[in-house]
Amino acid sequence: MEHTASDSAHKRPRRAARLPARAGIAAAAAAACLLAPGAGSAGAQGDALVQTPPAATSVTATLEQCLTSALQSERSATFTGEMTAIAGTAKMSMRIDLEERGPEDVEFHTVGAEGVGAWRSSESKVKIYKYVRQVTNLSSPAAYRALVRFRWIGAKGRVIRRAERLTTGCVQPATAPQPTPPGATTPAGVPPVSSGAAAGAPSA
Repeated sequence: MEHTASDSAHKRPRRAARLPARAGIAAAAAAACLLAPGAGSAGAQGDALVQTPPAATSVTATLEQCLTSALQSERSATFTGEMTAIAGTAKMSMRIDLEERGPEDVEFHTVGAEGVGAWRSSESKVKIYKYVRQVTNLSSPAAYRALVRFRWIGAKGRVIRRAERLTTGCVQPATAPQPTPPGATTPAGVPPVSSGAAAGAPSA
């Protein structure tokens, strides 16, 4: 079953004071940008790529919400990436990739989902860029996480800094077999499942 994802974009007006508190987690994904003066000016030497230690770069990657359900269509994970402009930044860009680990997998591996795995760019001269992605229709049992990549782009269109982060995992547990509704018929050769014991279990 193919996973699906959704997102949308909007701009917040610049605030002189601190940012407003987040009202909660939206069912759909969103990207938010804050305008900042002078963020798009390039240095006299032009754009230059800088490899920066993680502690020196203001980025975050977060699992915002993990919803489990007996129904696959109702399972979802919401991931958020956030980055701050540095000197010489004209635009910022983020990419969220979905990773999955099944019961027999030793490590996480990248899986496809509609809308993930593509770079999303901010508008010019923003100070803070936030990108939220919700992925639905998750399989179980399995664990999911996101690899979030960050790029700072200079005035000449060149990448001047890169970073990446992993979110924590969203665990989708195995679901118990659903009891057969009263009056429903069971296909031939398939033992019925009761709510009190597993099918085929010896009686006391």
